[in-house]
Amino acid sequence: MRAVVTRVSGARVIADGVPAGQIGRGFLVLLGVGKEDRPSDARKLAKKICGLRVFEDGAGKMNVSLAEAGGELLVVSNFTLYASCARGRRPDFFPAAAAPVALELYELFLDSCRDEGFDPQTGVFGAEMAVESVNDGPVTLIIDSAEL
Repeated sequence: MRAVVTRVSGARVIADGVPAGQIGRGFLVLLGVGKEDRPSDARKLAKKICGLRVFEDGAGKMNVSLAEAGGELLVVSNFTLYASCARGRRPDFFPAAAAPVALELYELFLDSCRDEGFDPQTGVFGAEMAVESVNDGPVTLIIDSAEL
């Protein structure tokens, strides 16, 4: 699984023209599922993201976790994270998981975030979505479960 994690002071998603999820301070997580991903990837990625210490402490160092900062999660499915742009000008989405498998692992990721003590806000899986965010820092991380 791949995630783009952005520290935000606020974010929201509108799915098919309808407001879906919204958070204040926390992480906006764009989440992609690949063909090779397994349930263990969802669990370890959720644990990693929920435990990241990227909020500033009193000395201005990134040393405070999402929980310690009172932060929230907004998770938006994004199959384009598995696009290959190696050939031509049109991305190839072959490495992305099929929708039924991706949905199952996406939901397991959300459940794993709940197990870590967070109740993630979400977009709508497979819908056309508009995502708005106010980046804080900016702090943006790319995390791949294959590297954990």
